[in-house]
Amino acid sequence: MSNEQVRIERDSMGELEVPADALYGAQTQRAVNNFPISGRPLPFAIIRAVALVKQACAQVNTELDLLDPDIAAAIRDAAARVANGELTDHFPVDVFQTGSGTSTNMNANEVIARVAGQSAGQTVHPNDHVNMGQSSNDVFPTALHVGACLEIHERLLPALEHLAETIDARVEELDAFVKTGRTHLMDAMPVTVGQELAGWSAQVRMGIERLQSSLPRLQALTQGGTAVGTGINAPEGFGPRVATELRTLTGIAFNSKANYFEGQSTLDAAVEMSGQLNAVATSLMKISNDLRWMNSGPLAGLGEIALPALQPGSSIMPGKVNPVIPEAVAMTCAQVTGNHSTVTVAGQSGNFQLNVMLPVAATNLVESIVLLANASRVLADKAIAGFQVSEARLSEPLARNPILVTALNAVIGYETGAKIAKRAYAEGRPLIEVAREMTDLPEVQLRELLDPARLTRGGIVR
Repeated sequence: MSNEQVRIERDSMGELEVPADALYGAQTQRAVNNFPISGRPLPFAIIRAVALVKQACAQVNTELDLLDPDIAAAIRDAAARVANGELTDHFPVDVFQTGSGTSTNMNANEVIARVAGQSAGQTVHPNDHVNMGQSSNDVFPTALHVGACLEIHERLLPALEHLAETIDARVEELDAFVKTGRTHLMDAMPVTVGQELAGWSAQVRMGIERLQSSLPRLQALTQGGTAVGTGINAPEGFGPRVATELRTLTGIAFNSKANYFEGQSTLDAAVEMSGQLNAVATSLMKISNDLRWMNSGPLAGLGEIALPALQPGSSIMPGKVNPVIPEAVAMTCAQVTGNHSTVTVAGQSGNFQLNVMLPVAATNLVESIVLLANASRVLADKAIAGFQVSEARLSEPLARNPILVTALNAVIGYETGAKIAKRAYAEGRPLIEVAREMTDLPEVQLRELLDPARLTRGGIVR
């Protein structure tokens, strides 16, 4: 850069050139220079959470008469601007940085100090004022929890509820359609399409319950532990007061951890929540694969449903349409499973009083939340809400399904039933015809016992 494009900033290690229009200072620039690894900054959800922590800490420091009220007000306003997304371009630090997240914490301190200083008309120091009573070692773990909780509450839970409601609406609509059930991908006893979808809905709703059951541990915050968990340089009661202020700012029931040593040296709550996200991804993968199988064909596959045609499916085969939404969701789920592996390894990387993979854990956790939220809405709106059922493709194999003989077991026994099924399959004849020939049961009774719709009753407790 030319001299006109840079300015000189100073920190404890000396002077450094910084872009003239950058709101950050020397420590951020050192991190930019040191970590040209992925080109990916931290997700905005984490930057937003760091800013909310700074806003809450400034408020508590004011209430404790530790920070000049004018400076504190300027810090709160600047932090709110960061949290609102106004200054995102000034947070360039790579995901792969110092393991404590110190670079991002100082990035926030420098940006907020500069903006606050301009507003207050006096010097605001990034460490002495913005970082008062704090350490990167408690700010970043707190921000990880705050950012993930906000994304879960604001995005993922509403998206999963929307998906469940969309499925439930189709359950009611499609419950009269009877089809061949499948186990091992082989013909089995009949089910209704509504019953099949009700299983999906139950998966999604149990996923919601799993997330909600883990949220209390993610809502417990480490702020107040400072450098090693002893609370050095933080006033007594600082952590609980910051948690209360964050509760006010966000509406989420944050509280202070009972043990800061556990909070700063481990990522157990994040690993737990990542596991719940992985379970949700597993559910969405199952639903997506069911949709792909049901839609397969349309001539040589099952062809039970037709997903909405959204785009041409081939660059060479005219007229081909692919199940693009279930495929995209399945890939999303694969990514979430990979993210969970990363969070798990990160969680294992706590050494004594500090975990040293905080930024990558935060990034992968938040990415999984966002991916699942977006995928759930896409799956609901562009696949499940609009697929059409082919009644003819359901009824034809159902009428010839020899496995229906299972319904006769209690009357004729398993062995006789097996003989009837094998003969019906070998001769390609309807099961009821063969059963009439091989048993003395009257046709009326056979039709009643082998009625596919009657055989679908049960399986759901309403």
